[in-house]
Amino acid sequence: MFKVAGLTLAIAVSGAGALGFAAQAADEKTVMVGGAPMYPSKTIVENAVNSKDHTTLVAAVKAAGLVDTLNGPGPFTVFAPTNEAFAKLPAGTVDTLVKPENKATLTKILTYHVVPGRMTAADLEKEIKAGKGKATLKTVEGETLTAEEKGGKIELVDAKGGRSMVTIADVMQSNGVIHVVDTVLMPK
Repeated sequence: MFKVAGLTLAIAVSGAGALGFAAQAADEKTVMVGGAPMYPSKTIVENAVNSKDHTTLVAAVKAAGLVDTLNGPGPFTVFAPTNEAFAKLPAGTVDTLVKPENKATLTKILTYHVVPGRMTAADLEKEIKAGKGKATLKTVEGETLTAEEKGGKIELVDAKGGRSMVTIADVMQSNGVIHVVDTVLMPK
């Protein structure tokens, strides 16, 4: 066992010399996303880089220069599109967005997926009930998203009328919470 930055790490020696994080996982309530545990003691970016389902999102966050922001204290609520969500966009869209000349557009789209503060699924449900079936969420980008309940799940409606379902809720982070979504949200 080793203590690193206040975390206890167990080293598992195997034929491959794998590093095990069993002790850390036992100390923290983790959620599996993209085949990787998401640790509440890590930041949004520190966790997202380990999810095989979010490689496109991580590349986009890097291209937009948002790594430092999402590693900051927050708190943030991030609606994190999966690789499959990005794949629903028209062919070539992601490749075009990550080009340096499109950084402003990419930043606008990504910050539209972020709401200031830590809003759990329970918080969102309370807002939806208080709004008689709809909650209006002001994004970091400046526009609003609408949250609704559909079939016992939270669905988001973007500025263009597109819909995205929360598929994994309440992935707690040290600087906020992630809700995994199945469609990229688009501002005006």
